[in-house]
Amino acid sequence: MHKTAIITDSTSDIPATLASKHGITMVPLTVIFEDKSFKDDRKELTTSQFYEKLQQSKKLPKTAQPSPGDFIKTYTKLLDQYDHIISIHISKKMSGTVASAEMAKKKFADEKIAIIDSELVHMPLGFLTLKAAKLAQQGKDFQQIIREVNQFKDKIKALFIPRTLEFLQKGGRIGRAKSLVASLLEIKPVLTLKYGEVSQFKTARRWKQAKTELIESMKSMVANGRKLTVSVADSNAPQDGLEMRERIEKTFAPRQIFRVAFGCVLGTHIGPGAIGITFYEDS
Repeated sequence: MHKTAIITDSTSDIPATLASKHGITMVPLTVIFEDKSFKDDRKELTTSQFYEKLQQSKKLPKTAQPSPGDFIKTYTKLLDQYDHIISIHISKKMSGTVASAEMAKKKFADEKIAIIDSELVHMPLGFLTLKAAKLAQQGKDFQQIIREVNQFKDKIKALFIPRTLEFLQKGGRIGRAKSLVASLLEIKPVLTLKYGEVSQFKTARRWKQAKTELIESMKSMVANGRKLTVSVADSNAPQDGLEMRERIEKTFAPRQIFRVAFGCVLGTHIGPGAIGITFYEDS
């Protein structure tokens, strides 16, 4: 039986216990606070430490993709143990991570490695990677995993509410939501991911209203709540995250629900105080 390794990057925000359980290899991006850089590996800088530094920093930190050399080291190590690699990453419209992975791939036999531009980030990317890892653990072959992952991607939905668009604007990640910038102080947008970019979904006037709008939007997108798998994320806003989890459990009674954090890279661009919901229905 052929063995396939599954790789993603740290913007997937997969909880470490889940990544370990399913044998997922994580290639970290880097967060740079002025003259000091940290690997986004949850070791050099924990999520809580990151948000403390973000609050104290006078300048918005920067982020950097892994180098081709980082991927070459990872691919070389894994190909000693596996027959194939599927490398699934943050949207190339948001990061150069896919480009680095593709450059690294040129050092290896073409049929050994598949690079997938997920067109996603955060737990949408995380759920896609977990799907691939579960299929690999079931012994599915390389090409079948790729086919099923591409089919599964359309099932994943994401909605998130930043406290402000300031961080997305300054970080250049506002994507298709550019039209909202003129109203930064007047609205609380519900955003989504579309065509690999941040995109406007709906708007609300107050934070409380935005949270309710998020639940109502979910209702319009879900056929059977009991088939739902959901992640609820926050960026240093645990009470809002807990509230949303409780409201989702009460409204949908989902099959499975995870509490996760927006990691350091996502936190840099979405800013503190945000909430994110990612979900899909099992068939």
